Amino acid sequence: MDSVIEIVGLYTRFGSHVIHEDISLTIYKEEVLALVGGSGSGKTTLLRQMLGLTSPAKGSIKVLGTEQYDHNHEGQRKLRTRSGVLFQQGALFSALTVFENVALPLREMHMLDEDTIRELVMLKLGMVGVEGQHAGKMPSELSGGMVKRVALARALALDPELLFLDEPTAGLDPVLSEGFVDLIRSLREELALTVIMVTHDLDTLVALSDRVAVLADRRIVALGPIPEIITISHPFVKAFFGGARGRNALRALQLP
Repeated sequence: MDSVIEIVGLYTRFGSHVIHEDISLTIYKEEVLALVGGSGSGKTTLLRQMLGLTSPAKGSIKVLGTEQYDHNHEGQRKLRTRSGVLFQQGALFSALTVFENVALPLREMHMLDEDTIRELVMLKLGMVGVEGQHAGKMPSELSGGMVKRVALARALALDPELLFLDEPTAGLDPVLSEGFVDLIRSLREELALTVIMVTHDLDTLVALSDRVAVLADRRIVALGPIPEIITISHPFVKAFFGGARGRNALRALQLP
């Protein structure tokens, strides 16, 4: 399989506090890889490093064949256009309408006329199930589920190859969460996306992930499909998957 992200020998420190210690990880084209771990294990930090938003103390991250920290401005700009990000709370700009939020990355390219931008924005909103009548609304007028969908439309505005999701179903009730998971699954298949996802929600994890990377003790202590992960004898793995919520979520896999 073709690799799209290669992390080698990564260390992360904040002062004297070590977050990651010699992490190596390869993510493959068109897979959904989930990052799980306890509070403070560095899941979101690792996600941000893949995006080039923060730098590790040591090690390398190569994304789509480009070194993430080579300081080539043009190379980094092109890399960002090939990645879409859905932040935990949606992170919509409160002073911009739904339409303007989704149009923003398209306008930043300075390559498209307004008619084309309008056509693309409405297309992306339609892809995530947001009707055109909502395009003029402000984020404060939207439900939590609608905010997630608009933020997803913005993440997909530039037709990315990589989609990064930070707690995609956080704050959603079970019905909205299930609908959002179905949306991501269908878009992943339709657009041939590679998805990197941070989540603590077991139902989301089971429904979407091809492989899971478990962060604990400053390292990746388990990596693989869920049926393999749950056989690993590590305290966090046992606590995460072995409780009542974990057992209920795992029933969907129909494990023997």
